[in-house]
Amino acid sequence: MNLTFYKMSGAGNDFVVFDNRGLSIPEEGRRQWIEGLCRRALSVGADGVLLIEPPRDNGHFRMRYYNADGGEAESCGNGARCIARLARHLGAAPARMTFETQAGPYSAEVFDNGEVEIGLTAPVDLRRDVLLEFGKFPRMTVDYLNTGVPHAVAWVDDVDTVNAERLGRAVRRHKAFAPAGANANFAQVLDEHTIRIRTYERGVEAETLACGTGCVATAALAALRGKARPPVALLTRGGTTLTISFDRAGDAFSNVRLRGEARIVFQGTLVEPFPKAA
Repeated sequence: MNLTFYKMSGAGNDFVVFDNRGLSIPEEGRRQWIEGLCRRALSVGADGVLLIEPPRDNGHFRMRYYNADGGEAESCGNGARCIARLARHLGAAPARMTFETQAGPYSAEVFDNGEVEIGLTAPVDLRRDVLLEFGKFPRMTVDYLNTGVPHAVAWVDDVDTVNAERLGRAVRRHKAFAPAGANANFAQVLDEHTIRIRTYERGVEAETLACGTGCVATAALAALRGKARPPVALLTRGGTTLTISFDRAGDAFSNVRLRGEARIVFQGTLVEPFPKAA
């Protein structure tokens, strides 16, 4: 079928990205196709799939984001930065652009050094001190914030000692966040401008090297806790840094921005029928 794709990385989150402005990728069967496409070693492999599609209302294009399990999600911070860079590369948008997401309109600026800064919608659904009880882990308290997708944040002394896979899975599926679940973040505050972070992502169902919306949620919640003030540098598991800035008035946030690298790793062509999940 000779379908062109781009493999991209946003601070360690990797994506398969398609220019679907011609709507050549069918909606029917898309979930199974994407799940197969994201399977590492058996296909291209990725944390998720991004599609550039025609805008419905305003903006230069519409972003569609799918997790590795094939489910469509409201947003993805690192994915948004990647899709903005590719849109600029393809001539689908200028260096300063706006685009549609299921979480609302985003703005973006692509810089000559390969970094991209996006403007996100204001966080919602703040919940402090959510007590979580587990059968196999000690009880823990987390904070919760939706930054386009839902995030729970646990404050820890050392992120290196956290079993992010097992504990992250338990937090992600806890009944407190039913039915949709939440991404699980583990954050270690180094100083008021620096935080180390690890994230277990729903939909990927694994710890990833970075999560943009998780970094935004963590920085915002740290500010509410009096632990941080913008700009906040989030040191990710992948070794890269994401920078978060925002304006704050009490519990309300505005002008929320996420900046970091977004790389076009390679361009490829799918030459066989759409791969399917086993």
